[in-house]
Amino acid sequence: MQQLPNTLQPVERAISDLRRGATIVLVGADQALLVHPAEGATAARLGRVAGLAKSSPSLLLTGRRAHILGLTESPGGAVRMALGTGITAETVRMMADPAAPQSEENVPAISISQIDPATRPGANEIGAIELLKLAGLLPAAVVAAVPAERMEYLSAWAEAQALLTVDLEHVRNYQEIEARTLERVGAAHVPLDTEENVEIVAFRPSDGGREHLALVIGAPDPAAPVLVRLHSECFTGDLLGSLRCDCGDQLRGAIAEIGKAGGGMVLYLAQEGRGIGLVNKLRAYTLQDQGLDTIDANEQLGFEADERLYRPAAEMLRQLGVGTVRLMTNNPDKVAALAEWGIDVAERVEHAFPSNEHNAFYLATKRDRAGHLF
Repeated sequence: MQQLPNTLQPVERAISDLRRGATIVLVGADQALLVHPAEGATAARLGRVAGLAKSSPSLLLTGRRAHILGLTESPGGAVRMALGTGITAETVRMMADPAAPQSEENVPAISISQIDPATRPGANEIGAIELLKLAGLLPAAVVAAVPAERMEYLSAWAEAQALLTVDLEHVRNYQEIEARTLERVGAAHVPLDTEENVEIVAFRPSDGGREHLALVIGAPDPAAPVLVRLHSECFTGDLLGSLRCDCGDQLRGAIAEIGKAGGGMVLYLAQEGRGIGLVNKLRAYTLQDQGLDTIDANEQLGFEADERLYRPAAEMLRQLGVGTVRLMTNNPDKVAALAEWGIDVAERVEHAFPSNEHNAFYLATKRDRAGHLF
């Protein structure tokens, strides 16, 4: 495999700037793109982007969000739309966030004719969408090309304007390097109410970013298929006991079942809300309260139905000495993902719990639309 440079920290700095509402510069092979998160758009910020670019900015949306707005016939890729007269900062925020309060008098009248074929999104635009997702923000941005005459002295110009620059290739490689550089950084014995013999092992990428945890329960034998549950963190279900999902039941149930079996592991993965983040999950809940199911709500926000990745899980298992697993899951995508990254799934172990009045529709959606095997 090609060895990629460790370039996580520049992307982490760009993520931090975007999350606090700053504009960054995404540098591609032959163009630099000013990127500002659409959910934080204000008149002053739009004006600054226009001033830096010496031109009117555009609104960048995922193809899925643009399709829902009627701006494209295809839900793939991304769409870049000129911000013409009458499109205010409030309009930009409303187009990015369907969960935000909206008033009829402010609903924008926007059509496919406002999408300029000459500015169809390229690699930089797709990279900007990816960067916003990494930041846990809505995948929508105000963008504009850096003037060509600035390119020869881009770094000096960006520094003078207090703009952080990040390389497109660093963004593209971020998730691969983050998974590949996971290291075991700490471990402790932590007895739980359902199982006392538990060791929690923490893994962290080389940039000091998001930690993933492994709960090693009992005495698993790595020479045999190990009983394993991949569990994506769920603040509302795991910690608060939310009835909107079955996550808390699945987590506590997995720990109990693995304990009864004599040993195994729960990998607790830092990818809240199917990978869209906690804030966006709350936005999705707002849309679900309006009648959408969990898949449609994620797509309304501009995300794919499931944004999770399982390469970190495979790397954690390798470092724990596990190559073959009995996987506790109803999700066939998890089986396929582990196999893709070199972990043999000897058996899928069903892991389902009774529904309640609050999550019955959610579980039916997982079965009927996401292919979960109940």
